[in-house]
Amino acid sequence: MLRVAVVQETAVPGDVAANVATAAGRVREAAAQGARLVALPETFTTSWDLEAFDGPLPTLDDTAWLAPAQAAVDETGAVLVLNSPLARGGRRTITTLVVAPGEELVAAYDKQHLYPPERERFEPGEHGTTIEVDGIRVALSVCYDANFPEHAAAAAADGAILYLNTGAYFPGGGHRRDLHYAARALDNSMYVAFAGLVGGPLDLIGGSAVYDPLGRPVERLDDSTPGMVVATIDPAEVARVRDEQRMWADHRADLGRRRTLSIAAAP
Repeated sequence: MLRVAVVQETAVPGDVAANVATAAGRVREAAAQGARLVALPETFTTSWDLEAFDGPLPTLDDTAWLAPAQAAVDETGAVLVLNSPLARGGRRTITTLVVAPGEELVAAYDKQHLYPPERERFEPGEHGTTIEVDGIRVALSVCYDANFPEHAAAAAADGAILYLNTGAYFPGGGHRRDLHYAARALDNSMYVAFAGLVGGPLDLIGGSAVYDPLGRPVERLDDSTPGMVVATIDPAEVARVRDEQRMWADHRADLGRRRTLSIAAAP
């Protein structure tokens, strides 16, 4: 089993140092509650902020800016999933970083499905990524990725039993957010965990949650308050649900050619 924490937090637009310090504090808080894997929201280092995206971004050439987070990870033994916009030579990406105790930083996953304002500024990722923490396979995703059933389905086919998503939702998007994450869990009989930005100049809505393999929220935060959900990912529960509810096993990748039947117009 794996204890995972999803953090709902407000980021300071453009202030990487302040946001990384907040992330470090949240790692310590989550670890004190028994979490082994801790996830912060999408673009947490800069917030989801177009002005920040257009300015200087963190790079991997010098990762001193991440030192407080690395120190918290080394101190607690937790693994941190931290999403950040990055400048990488001539490319800019929205990248999920994995910060593990005693290990080098890994730029694990670049967001594949970019939201319209992001497309003008960033390049999409070219592959999915699954990480393995204490024997549990965890698929990485970022916000809009979860709108596409194929993304989570590919993760499940790769053996993931947790689909971990970091995101940022605007006011009015709560119904889509809740539907997408519950559906990805139910579609694939897997856990889904979502860590969302909240508040700030755009009044982002949180709704961070962990969903069980039947698509039910184990725990969900409200849309306006920073907080944290800590939940246990249980492989036995995934196996039980997949045995009783056969939708994942019964999925047909090839449905054959479609037919079109024309009905004559009424006389």
